[in-house]
Amino acid sequence: MNPLLEKFNTPFETAPFHLIQNDHYLPAVQEAIKLAKEEIEAIKSSPLPDFDNTIAALDLAGEKLNIISSIFFNLNSAETNDTIQALAREISPLLTAHSNDILLDEELFNRIQRVFEQRHLISLTEEQKTLLDKTYKAFVRNGAKLNDAQKVRLREIDKELSQLSLKFGENVLAETNKYELVVENEEDLAGLPDAVKEAAAQTAEEKGKPGKWVFTLAFPSYIPFMTYAEKRELRKELFIAYNTKSCKGDELDNKQHIKDMLRLKNERVNLLGYARYSDFVLEERMAKSAPKVMEFLQNLLEKAKPKAMEEMAELTAFARDLDGLEELEKWDFSYYSEKLKKQKYEVDDELLRPFFKLENVIQGVFTTAEKLFGIRFIENPDIPKYNVEVTTYEVQDMKGNHVAVFYADFFPRPGKRNGAWMTSYRGQKIIKGVDHRPHVSIVCNFTKPTKTKPSLLTFNEVTTLFHEFGHALHGMLANGNYESLSGTSVYWDFVELPSQIFENWCYEKECLDLFARHFESGEPISEDLIRKIKNAANFHQGYQTVRQISFSLLDMAYHGSDPSGITDIPAFEKKIMSPTNLLPEVEGTLMSTSFSHIFQGGYAAGYYSYKWAEVLDADAFELFLEKGIFDEETAASFKKNILSAGGSEHPTVLYKRFRGREPKPEALLKRAGLLK
Repeated sequence: MNPLLEKFNTPFETAPFHLIQNDHYLPAVQEAIKLAKEEIEAIKSSPLPDFDNTIAALDLAGEKLNIISSIFFNLNSAETNDTIQALAREISPLLTAHSNDILLDEELFNRIQRVFEQRHLISLTEEQKTLLDKTYKAFVRNGAKLNDAQKVRLREIDKELSQLSLKFGENVLAETNKYELVVENEEDLAGLPDAVKEAAAQTAEEKGKPGKWVFTLAFPSYIPFMTYAEKRELRKELFIAYNTKSCKGDELDNKQHIKDMLRLKNERVNLLGYARYSDFVLEERMAKSAPKVMEFLQNLLEKAKPKAMEEMAELTAFARDLDGLEELEKWDFSYYSEKLKKQKYEVDDELLRPFFKLENVIQGVFTTAEKLFGIRFIENPDIPKYNVEVTTYEVQDMKGNHVAVFYADFFPRPGKRNGAWMTSYRGQKIIKGVDHRPHVSIVCNFTKPTKTKPSLLTFNEVTTLFHEFGHALHGMLANGNYESLSGTSVYWDFVELPSQIFENWCYEKECLDLFARHFESGEPISEDLIRKIKNAANFHQGYQTVRQISFSLLDMAYHGSDPSGITDIPAFEKKIMSPTNLLPEVEGTLMSTSFSHIFQGGYAAGYYSYKWAEVLDADAFELFLEKGIFDEETAASFKKNILSAGGSEHPTVLYKRFRGREPKPEALLKRAGLLK
C-alpha cells in the first residue's frame, strides 16, 4: 500500500506525512504519470473539441501527480536529506519528460488550436477566455509548433535544465550547512546581545562543541553577528564565507552550472523563435519587454543613487568619528548602519525584539487577517505534519465554513534551505459545483527560542512574516474555477503585490497595538517606539533600493543577451554590478553562484518584479491610508479583486478594478523618501 496513491484519509484530505516513507515517492510518481497519461488519452478520444471536454478537462488532468510532486518538492526545500536529493535527481527528469509529452502532443494541440480559433464564436466567461488563452500560449511557448527534430532537442534541453537547477540548489544548501565560525574566547563576542550569544552556545552544543559558540550562514545566526559583533576580522571572515558560496572551484562550485543553464535557456528560446530569454519571459509579464524593464530600473536608479551616495558618505564619516575607520568595507555596513540608526532614531533591533515574541506576532498576523478579510485560524494538531516544529491550522470564515489548511514552519534546520517562502500542497478549484479548498504553507528561518528566552523576532523578521503571510492569503482566499488560474497563479510581476502590501501594516499603530507586547511584562509597545519605527522606516532606503536594482540588473544582463560571450562569471558580475557598488568590491566574493532566485527559483528575467510590485503595493496601500487601514469596504474590494481573483483576468484589469485607475509610481518614491 502506497499512502501517496490512496485517498488521503486525513483531516481535509491533507498530505499523510506520518505514513509517507522515502521509498514511496518514486513508484507513486511513476503510477501518477501513468494515470495522467490515461486522462490525456481520454481527452484526445472525446468527441468534437470544445472548451469543456478539452480546455477545462486538461486543467483537471494530472491532479494526483500534481499533489504528489508538490509534497515531494516542497519537502526537498524544507526537509531534505541525501536520499530525497538523490530521488529528486531521478524524479525531476520523469516529470519534465511527462510535461513535454503533453505540451508536444500534436493531436492534443490540434484540439486546443481548434477551440482557440473558434473563441470568438463561442460564449465564454472572462475566466474561461483567460484559461483558453493561457492554455494555447503554454503549448505554443513550449514547442507545440516545432518540427520533430526541434521537439527532440527541446526535450533534451528541458531535462538538462531540470538537473542543473537541482544541482545548483543542492550546492548552495551544502555550502550553507558545512560552514561554521567557532568562537572559543568570550571576548571575541563583544557587542553581541546576550540572546545571540545564548543561541550560538546552543548551536555549539547541538554540534558537539559544548563550551564554545558556533555561528553559521543561516540568517538568524549570520545577520545578528554582522550587525553587532565588534570584532571586525570575524565579521570579515563570516562575510567572505557567506559571499563565496559555491564559487571556490571545488565540487560545490556553481560557475559552470550557471554558464550551462544560460546557454541552454538561450538555445531553448531560440528554438521557439525568440532572440533572448528575457523576450520569452517578459511576453507574459506586466512589463512586457526588456527595454521597459530597463527603463523602469534606470529611472528608479536615477532617483535612488544620489540618495544612497549621501547615505554612504554620512555612514563613512560616522564610522571614522566613532572608531577612526578610514575606509568602510562591506562587512562594516550592517554594524555601523545599526549604530547610526540607533543614534539618529533611538531605536534598534535589540530594543524592539522583546516586543515581538513569535507567538504574539503570529496571533497579530491572524488578527489582522480576521479584521481585514473575515477569516480565523484554529490550530488543529490532527493535521499531519512533516516535522514536529510545524504548526497546522484550519482556516474558517466567521460563519465557521472551511476556507483552507495552513502550515507554518519557522525555524532553521540543516534540511531546510535559507530564506523564506510561501508554497502550497493543494491548489483551489471548483469541480462540478464543489469548491476544493487549498492547503497553503509558509516556510521561514527565524530566530529560534533558547533555554531562557522564547523566539524573539527582529523587526525585519516581523515584516518577513507579514510578507509571506500576504502570499499565503493570496493562496488561501482563492476563489476560482480553475486551479491553473487560482491563488498565486498570476503574472510574476503581480504575484508580489499581496505579500508586499501586507508588510505596510507592520508600521501602523492600529496594527502593532494588536500584538506588540513585551514578552515578560506584557506591556504594549509605546507610541514613542512606534513613532521611532516609522521615522526609521526610510533609513538607508536609498542604499537598499540601489542594492535591489543591482540584483535586477544582473538578472537582466544574464538573461537579456546572448550568453555565449559570458565566459568568466566573476568578471561578468563585476562589470554589471560595478555601477551600483556603493562600497569597495571584495576580491573573490561572488553573488551569482548562490543567486537561487534566478538559477533555482522562478525569477529568471523577473527579479525586477520585487521593485515593480512595490510601485503597486505603495499605490494600493495609499487607498487604505486614505480610508483607514482596517476599512471594511477597501479590504473587501482588495479581497474580491486581487486576492480571490487570482489570475482569472489580466492583472492590469484587476488592479484598476480595485484602485479605480492605473498605479502611480509617486507613492513608492514618496514612501521611500526619494522624492524631494
